[in-house]
Amino acid sequence: MGLLSSLFGGENTKAPSPPPRPSYAGVKLHPAIDNGFPPAAPGFSGGTLTCRCSSNPVNVKVSAQVAHNHACGCTKCWKPKGAIFSQIAVVSRDKVEVISGADKLAVVDPAAAIQRHACKDCGVHMFGRIENTEHPFYGLDFVHTELSTEKGWAPPEFAAFVSSVIESGVDPSRMDGIRGRLRELGLEPYDALSPPLMDAIATHVAKKSGALH
Repeated sequence: MGLLSSLFGGENTKAPSPPPRPSYAGVKLHPAIDNGFPPAAPGFSGGTLTCRCSSNPVNVKVSAQVAHNHACGCTKCWKPKGAIFSQIAVVSRDKVEVISGADKLAVVDPAAAIQRHACKDCGVHMFGRIENTEHPFYGLDFVHTELSTEKGWAPPEFAAFVSSVIESGVDPSRMDGIRGRLRELGLEPYDALSPPLMDAIATHVAKKSGALH
């Protein structure tokens, strides 16, 4: 048995410890995401979004909890200075109301599917609205909950259009670290929307074409 033990390690030989997992805590994505985020508050019913103007700001009331909050890497969504991603969610358009500063709002790109209404002075996108009734997400507005001081908004759930941050000037060599940090934060990275949202789009198209009834 001694010879076998010396040859094969014996019964008490310990398996080598796995290498430590790399940490991506130093990768900065967005100030409202980098340090983690609290869960949604039960019964939360919305708040007020305020632009970054120091005087006469635009205020938008959102009178419901948001859904599908996520980090977005596309080049269209507004993001704070220095952030790689935006943080954006959806809410029913009938729950969104401009309560002050409406005269300061202008659509950033009238040709875009999402009409992003931004403050003409500070540039912050206050809400995005879809006017095309045939669009799969018609009836939903896109909002940035970080513009609210209220606590209790639904936290981000995933990351969308992650590869698109390269189009904003992020070096491709950083992508492994960026995806690693997103996963550490519990935000699965996708290069489109999340599977449930992509399924919703496909379902809408299939019903329009007659493939589904």
